[in-house]
Amino acid sequence: MKKIFYLLAISLLMISCVEKPLKLNVMSFNIRLDHAGDSLNSWQYRKDVAGKIIKDNDIDVLGTQEVLLNQLNDLKERLPEYTAIGVGRDDGKEAGEFSAIFYKKDKFTEVKSGNFWLSETPDIAGSKGWDASYVRVATWAILKDKESTNKFLIINTHLDNDGLLARIEGGNLLLEKAKELGKDIPVILTGDFNDTPDSETIKNITNTNSSKYFKNSRTIAAEVSGTDWTFHDFGRLAEDERPCLDYIFVSNRASVSNFQVLADSINGIYISDHKAIMATIQYFPFEFSFEIN
Repeated sequence: MKKIFYLLAISLLMISCVEKPLKLNVMSFNIRLDHAGDSLNSWQYRKDVAGKIIKDNDIDVLGTQEVLLNQLNDLKERLPEYTAIGVGRDDGKEAGEFSAIFYKKDKFTEVKSGNFWLSETPDIAGSKGWDASYVRVATWAILKDKESTNKFLIINTHLDNDGLLARIEGGNLLLEKAKELGKDIPVILTGDFNDTPDSETIKNITNTNSSKYFKNSRTIAAEVSGTDWTFHDFGRLAEDERPCLDYIFVSNRASVSNFQVLADSINGIYISDHKAIMATIQYFPFEFSFEIN
């Protein structure tokens, strides 16, 4: 008996008669906090190009990191077609950095959203976990696509830069929350994970021996463009020292047609000290298989 899986071809045929797949342009973007010490690279000079790169790439939903309240308001002003959700990590309100999610308001309906902290007490606002140097927060949303009516969960975060255990355990918590909140719907994880693809943090997330594993959208994309690194410190790091720290992970049933590490500057202005990344993702509403004797 031979089992044949027509995961893609048959799904496309069935979907054409039944239900449209979910198609998304997803971005992860560490915008670099507003810091006076950045001089000519400070936010006041970058806020317009930060908004422009999102608009120019027709992003449907994006996860942002290192967003202070004034930066959140600046982005809202430049992106009126988006809804922004999230809270300041220090108090669960407006203090400290946001890991805000933006989504197109004309394309999605927000079903539910919330936040949790990367710590042993994730429901306590401002809690710091394990060996982390900073408080870290994750923002999530369940969104319904108005055209296909399909739902999906997006979780966005920023793992600690110093604490190795905090990154590993923070990643494990993300997997647990994805399973708890996502249930049977597609899930996308975006963020600055402050670790490289060969690290224990990333290997845990993409471990296929785990029932909770995610796929790195870059590694499964049909087409990949841009550099293999994302952090450049406003061009100060030598190219052979620039790490990949930013990721878009996808759950099962996802195909990724294109993954891009975007330009670091527009019109000679650095957009951030990180490059933004984007993936074009498609989720099919079901899998199909049959057997031939």
